[in-house]
Amino acid sequence: MGIITKITTQQKNKDRFNIYMDSGQGEEFAFSVDSDVLIKFHLKKGMEIDEFSLMEIQYQDDIRKAYNLAVHYLARRMRSEKEVRDYLISKEVDEPVINEVLLKLSEQKYLNDCEFAAAYVRTQVNTTDKGPEVIKMELKEKGISEALINQALDEFPQEQQIEKVSKISEKFFKKNLKESFRIQKQKLEQMLLRKGYPYEVIHIAIDDMDRHKEEDEEMEAIRYQGEKALRKLSKYDGYEWKQRMKQTLYRKGFSMELIEKYLSEQEKS
Repeated sequence: MGIITKITTQQKNKDRFNIYMDSGQGEEFAFSVDSDVLIKFHLKKGMEIDEFSLMEIQYQDDIRKAYNLAVHYLARRMRSEKEVRDYLISKEVDEPVINEVLLKLSEQKYLNDCEFAAAYVRTQVNTTDKGPEVIKMELKEKGISEALINQALDEFPQEQQIEKVSKISEKFFKKNLKESFRIQKQKLEQMLLRKGYPYEVIHIAIDDMDRHKEEDEEMEAIRYQGEKALRKLSKYDGYEWKQRMKQTLYRKGFSMELIEKYLSEQEKS
């Protein structure tokens, strides 16, 4: 049991107050509280506080401090409930306090995993080349439920996935013109799978590219790869040279028809 003898404002934080009490041994600092807690418990000079009330005041002040931490954390960008929980754990906040804070934040609409997931998908679609599987994995890591993830991924329909994959593919092919189309497709498929696009979407987009592939581009590629093979196989001649050239270029992904055409060019030159 003690009596409040003095209440002062903290110099570095005007929203917190130092409470001094006399418990029979003269005035001494007892605890500090947030302004909201001060008002909630009507703390004032001359007020008598028992041990139970003191524990409740301190518990509510812990909640307020954790709440302020969470709001500051949320001010930077939207967060999932798990992200906020993990952040408060990293600040060594006790679990009962965390639960109270998360409940309050949810009631005040600061936390909403459904809205967070939908916004996250939209942001990733608009600013990155990530496919739905990678986005799904990232949302799982942020603690979003399977049901909410599937609902949020409605923001990234298959038509839009195909469009993005087509654009990625177009850029990829332009950077890899010196390789056969078959090798390009293999590398592109692997890259798109790593980015999180499903097989169905990848094959639709690549098959469309296949239909528009120019023979001249493939001929330029085999000439480039052929020059490298010629230097490597210069010690061979006749039938052995021709067979080794065919094997090398076939492994590079070129069709036998194109290889024969290229070798015919070489024999005439």
